[in-house]
Amino acid sequence: MKQKIKSLTKNSLSEIIVIRRHLHANPELSFEEYNTSDYIASKLKEYNIPFKQGMVKTGIVALIEGNNPSKKIVALRGDMDALPIIEKNICDYRSKNEGVMHACGHDVHSASLLGVAKILNELKNEFEGTIKLIFQPGEEKLPGGASLMIKEGVLNDPKPGSIFAQHVFPSMEVGKVGFKSGMYMASTDEIYVTVNGIGGHAAMPSEYNNPLLIASAIMMELNEAFMKKVQKTPTVLAFGKIIGNGATNVIPQEVKLEGTFRTMDEVWRKEAHIKMKMLAESVAKKMGGSCDFNIEHGYPVLVNDETVTNNARIAAEEYLGKENVEELSLRMTAEDFAFYSQELPACFYRLGTGNISKGITSGVHTATFDIDEQALEIGVGLMAWLALNELKS
Repeated sequence: MKQKIKSLTKNSLSEIIVIRRHLHANPELSFEEYNTSDYIASKLKEYNIPFKQGMVKTGIVALIEGNNPSKKIVALRGDMDALPIIEKNICDYRSKNEGVMHACGHDVHSASLLGVAKILNELKNEFEGTIKLIFQPGEEKLPGGASLMIKEGVLNDPKPGSIFAQHVFPSMEVGKVGFKSGMYMASTDEIYVTVNGIGGHAAMPSEYNNPLLIASAIMMELNEAFMKKVQKTPTVLAFGKIIGNGATNVIPQEVKLEGTFRTMDEVWRKEAHIKMKMLAESVAKKMGGSCDFNIEHGYPVLVNDETVTNNARIAAEEYLGKENVEELSLRMTAEDFAFYSQELPACFYRLGTGNISKGITSGVHTATFDIDEQALEIGVGLMAWLALNELKS
């Protein structure tokens, strides 16, 4: 079976590259993936794979039933959305939608999943169980397409026993993949703070209470408090945006802060929300101002199931060779695949897409991100192999 998958993948590689390049050239933002959805649907029709389109408007769910389809169900997920980035790459498949770019590799994920679909559909008489394919919108934008698809029943009828997803990893050389069981990626919350003071003429300090100073004090106090917590629990609290719309001689009435809070501990996450709010309000009050501290609850901690992930790692070593399978480190980045990992045994792994010798080194979310397309052959073949291995476990 392993050799059959490798052969079918190699024969399909040119088609998968065409699919990936089409998706890359025609990116769409989160929850706006209408043309992407229609394109994926057209390929599934071409492969004679039954599917349901329109979940969370643009999402697609497809089923490949082997022999004895109810014996075991394994789900595979690929996300579809792009980012609001102006692409700087010069290539035939450069984004045609100016200001929108597949800078996080979701074109790779969707193209790979279509490749997996084609291969497993050709092999459906040679395995038992069912493969559930999830083409998901809105991974890049809260509340996350995963959470919305779960609410709409994506994990029902039939309910999978486990779920897999892969993600491009430009810092890993093409040919390699990475796994980590247990906690892998952080939760993420968005923070929006409005700090209120008293505005006025900058030359008359006795008549105003500068909210910029209050906001600065709040950020310093929060940083101090949460840097201490980092020693016990991996935590990030960072503010990346501050707006104080005054002038050289004008003190504004209010200042707005925007930031992110991330951690690996869901219990601490809840405690931290309360602590951040209380601390910020206390600092503002002591300085004669006030603040509205709002937290937009984001993605949970991503936890890879120990058994499913360890089995997948062994299967990957069989498929690629032990020397090409690496252990991943904890990451404070976040992924809405975490919602699936809270519902059923999950495995989220990394696909090496970089190639230093070819100059393919740009990170995700950058305007020059690209991949070594040889990674598509590995991504498709390995995912198909992992799915069949999971059906037999």
